[in-house]
Amino acid sequence: MKHWLMKSEPNEFGIDDLVKAPRQSTPWVGVRNYQARNFMRDQMRVGDKVFFYHSSCPEPGIAGIAEVATTAYPDATQFDKKSKYHDPSASNEAPRWFHVDVKLIRKTSLVSLTELRKHPQLENMRILQRGNRLSITPIDPREWDFITQKLLKP
Repeated sequence: MKHWLMKSEPNEFGIDDLVKAPRQSTPWVGVRNYQARNFMRDQMRVGDKVFFYHSSCPEPGIAGIAEVATTAYPDATQFDKKSKYHDPSASNEAPRWFHVDVKLIRKTSLVSLTELRKHPQLENMRILQRGNRLSITPIDPREWDFITQKLLKP
């Protein structure tokens, strides 16, 4: 099993939206970065654990835990001309963008970016590296254990 951090802007889709979603599960649509797409398409497996991370907001940070609920499949928004995620170069025969569904495990108190930066055990986390803007990043199992055991509260 692998561990991931998946960023979402809470004004677009936050942890509370996942709590309210049918079956507390949703497709993770709109990823338009090849490396993040490749993580979903090639490496994510059902049951992998996910930190649900709020980004581009006044207080970014981990807001909950989810899990990968499906294998990757084509993101339908790439074909929808009315979607802001439409990609005119994608086709049903050759989709460019894929996503997985994520399912809520639990909402947690926010572990802020500032709090994550305080711990030397987390200094190599990709989210803490200069210039990292990827919306999906792998999490080292030691980082996962430290955060879930020392920082996250229900």
